[in-house]
Amino acid sequence: MKRGVIVAVGALAALGLAVAAGIASLSGKGMGPLIPPSEQCEATVNGSTVVLDLEQAESAAIIAGVAVRRALPPRAVTIALATAYQESDLRNLNHGDRDSLGLFQQRPSQGWGTPAQVRDPHYAAWKFYDALVKIKNYQQLEVTVAADRVQRSAFPNAYADHEDDARILASALTGQSRGTFSCTVDTDSQQVESMGANGLTPRAEAVRKDLVKTYGKLSTGGYAAGGITTGHMEGSAHYDGRAVDIFVKPISAANTTRGWALAQYLVAQADRLKIRTVIFSDKIWTAGSRSDNGWRDYTPPQRAGNTDTLRHLDHVHVDVIED
Repeated sequence: MKRGVIVAVGALAALGLAVAAGIASLSGKGMGPLIPPSEQCEATVNGSTVVLDLEQAESAAIIAGVAVRRALPPRAVTIALATAYQESDLRNLNHGDRDSLGLFQQRPSQGWGTPAQVRDPHYAAWKFYDALVKIKNYQQLEVTVAADRVQRSAFPNAYADHEDDARILASALTGQSRGTFSCTVDTDSQQVESMGANGLTPRAEAVRKDLVKTYGKLSTGGYAAGGITTGHMEGSAHYDGRAVDIFVKPISAANTTRGWALAQYLVAQADRLKIRTVIFSDKIWTAGSRSDNGWRDYTPPQRAGNTDTLRHLDHVHVDVIED
């Protein structure tokens, strides 16, 4: 059963099931959707599912991404996400108790930073982890205890209410659980853009910059000043400057985990960054009408080349929308 969903009982439940059945018959995969699926994100790990709206997913992915950049363990992400759930419901709030602001409701008057800084999700997450790692043996503490030692909350036990959901999201968004985080994202046509000086369109360059802001220095390719004309399959977004490859070489368990962290982060940011496609490790996610299918098996092109590269085992591919 999906967390956060309240199920009606009695007659209302029966009516709800009947309505749901009717909708399912109208929007079954065989007939094509008559009712568009809701835009949302889901993480499913060991049979348990967490559902987020797009804003919450973007926030959760940034919190996890900053931890991956800092080489912190998934436990740190669980603590951070449980905290942000309780403090802001994973929303970058511009208000709070007294001068509290942002995802973690950090208070400028208490030395967390300026109002603008604590409302920057990357900064806020970094400062949270700065405080967390100073707590001795924080990984062995209960989530609610570790969170409260950072936050000094008036309601310290409340963090425990979000521990299960936070653990599922942490596992998915750090890449420990692979292909388990996906979003349903509608797509709108975007104005055609010209390549910039480095061979990327402004939207593709925005994706590259966002990844660097979250993860720091990355090895990227698939673009070049003046554009590229060879090396990719016919019709590839690389030729239009709309695609970036993020390399996770050499292929190893650790680099595959990192690749999944990057890939699932990109899906979480797909609406904001106008991402169309993410491919990694024999799997593909596509925005639009197929996004509610989640990660699908990817069939590499039948052409000569490095099999690992064709299967995207050594790099994450991302491209942006343009019609």
